[in-house]
Amino acid sequence: MESTKVNGIHVKYSQDFSIGYTELWDVISKSGNLNQSHPFCKINEVLQWDEENRSDRLIYLNDRTYVRKFLTWEEGKGYSLFIGEEGKEQHYVVWEITPVSANKSRLSITIYPGLFTSLPIFIRQLLHLIWVKPQLRKYLFSVVNGFQYYIENSKDVPRNHFGKHRWFS
Repeated sequence: MESTKVNGIHVKYSQDFSIGYTELWDVISKSGNLNQSHPFCKINEVLQWDEENRSDRLIYLNDRTYVRKFLTWEEGKGYSLFIGEEGKEQHYVVWEITPVSANKSRLSITIYPGLFTSLPIFIRQLLHLIWVKPQLRKYLFSVVNGFQYYIENSKDVPRNHFGKHRWFS
């Protein structure tokens, strides 16, 4: 996975929220939060959630099942994790909160896909540019806006609310 990060193949999406960073942290750090805020989530099942270890299972609307294993956890700032189907390629993901002002914060999610790691870098970069990046940008837009919807409306985001996704709907 580190080679993917070093080669710079990633997709990042950021959005500002009209709440302070501590309130945003409370939403993104709550166990099982994807049940309320993720538009492609069928079930977000907590496997372990304590001070030392955090992991959960995300079952998408199309029944694709990923496990998230959290690597780092910085209170009020963000976390990093590996996500993927068990026994298959894993993707490295970083969630970051940046305070913008007293009542405004920014959520950024960066995905370093673990796809095609056995292929030469120039082929991976080409596949990333024409296929992976557009799909991941659409995915991240939907995920971040799902949190926005949940925060603004105080209710669960409807499934596929921002459009269907070919990998997860």
